[in-house]
Amino acid sequence: MQADYVIVGAGSAGCAMAYRLSDAGKRVIVIEHGGTDAGPFIQMPAALSYPMNMSRYDWGFQSEPEPHLGNRRLVCPRGKVIGGSSSINGMVYVRGHARDYDHWRDQGADGWGYADVLPYFKRMESWHSGGHGGDPEWRGKDGPLHVTRGPRKNPLFHAFVEAGRQAGYGVTGDYNGERQEGFGPMEQTVWKGQRWSAANAYLKPAIKTGRVEVVRGLARRVVFQSGRATGVEIERGGKIEIIPANSEVILAASSINSPKLLMLSGIGPADHLTEHGIPVLANRPGVGANLQDHLEVYTQFASKQPITLYKYWNLIGKAVIGAQWLFTGKGLGASNQFESAGFIRSRAGIDYPDIQFHFLPIAVRYDGKAAAEGHGFQAHVGPMRSPSRGTITLRSSDPREAPVIRFNYMSTDQDWRDFRACLRLTREIFAQAAMEPFVKHEIQPGAAYQTDAELDAFIREHAESAYHPCGTARMGRPSDPMAVVDPEGRVIGVDGLRLADSSIFPRITNGNLNAPSIMVGEKVSDHILGRRLPSDNSEPWIHPNWQTAQR
Repeated sequence: MQADYVIVGAGSAGCAMAYRLSDAGKRVIVIEHGGTDAGPFIQMPAALSYPMNMSRYDWGFQSEPEPHLGNRRLVCPRGKVIGGSSSINGMVYVRGHARDYDHWRDQGADGWGYADVLPYFKRMESWHSGGHGGDPEWRGKDGPLHVTRGPRKNPLFHAFVEAGRQAGYGVTGDYNGERQEGFGPMEQTVWKGQRWSAANAYLKPAIKTGRVEVVRGLARRVVFQSGRATGVEIERGGKIEIIPANSEVILAASSINSPKLLMLSGIGPADHLTEHGIPVLANRPGVGANLQDHLEVYTQFASKQPITLYKYWNLIGKAVIGAQWLFTGKGLGASNQFESAGFIRSRAGIDYPDIQFHFLPIAVRYDGKAAAEGHGFQAHVGPMRSPSRGTITLRSSDPREAPVIRFNYMSTDQDWRDFRACLRLTREIFAQAAMEPFVKHEIQPGAAYQTDAELDAFIREHAESAYHPCGTARMGRPSDPMAVVDPEGRVIGVDGLRLADSSIFPRITNGNLNAPSIMVGEKVSDHILGRRLPSDNSEPWIHPNWQTAQR
């Protein structure tokens, strides 16, 4: 088996890289521990709560007890399947805000400002507005990744946006275009009724070229000769073997597994590696540090009208939706049901949104359990830029053991202030006239939760991860002792090894992380190939009175 490039991880970034490198004539081997993504549980958009809770498709990671959340252990799903987390996620498509990438650039990720990444977002997209407006000039037209909008037939989707407008916020026709701030339609990676994962968009077309091969196995470590990565040691079929790379090895194994692999390979905090008996190849204290995530709560309301998805939340209803989708690719099964969104600022003096809403026309948990109240709806809400930072560390030197995941959620006063603001601003939106025909009463948190202490107690008990871990091998200048990769994606301190996934984010971006992760794969591919797209200096919309007005 001969390959120019060996990629560890057939996830969002890895699939994009396999596609771009093979398109340039390179031979690529992709190592993936998980199996096939075939079948309705993954491919049917409305079935999204299933693969995330199935050990067949999910690594099954859990955090250590979180001291600021009542010592709860929070689940941290990561895709163990072709397509990685893009095959088990909620399919919500958010690029992030322009200011996120300018912050990356200013922190030392030179060449990763918004002007530099916007051309890659355009290159990767085939955007379909579905007649719902939007900003065509800001969007891609012929990329591999189809981005669509749900039909928004349920009146609740429009009532939510109108309630945001009545509360004094703006309306945006395209939060992935010129203006993120405001309320409007949400976008999804769905095409012709099917989940449009990185596997469907990138990997399967790449395999058809004959230059890409997928090898199923567990990556154990990167193999080095004289400080240069020459291959990857894997376990498959009970045997240990080495997959050689003629040019480079690329880690794209997730923000949980990529730092783990670096440490198993001798790259990381020297004391920690020595503690586990691993010879130190490069002392990089930033490996496994800087872990970030989005936390959210589900604010739920009982519905006056029986128009929510609850009427299908039974065996017969689900069977009808499933059958319609299987035979026609249409109906409720063809959408993730997240069809309206909002991005707002929590207070004056913040220049771009720091709160995100996902609206859903049913009151249900992520594990698929419906609220006892019956008909209801909910908004997932949470702060975008928590100052809390966590760590990924090794449990042992055994590659089969899950790493130790400590998010350290809610560890600063600002986290609590921001989260209380989220809950109070959400209640205000649902109290607007547009929601009056639909809101019966608040299910969760519930009217009893009003004071800071009461809201804090609710958050402590009910905040959940939005499943956006990132930042554990951050990008920066080679002179930065805490940087792990340089702005070309090269791991600092060794040769022939790159990293390209959400690990390299210096700071978490606004919204869901699948789009930025794919963009990283697209852009690092160009760095490997020695080329780059010309910058795009389109200016994003920033609230003209952000310094003095919250909305």
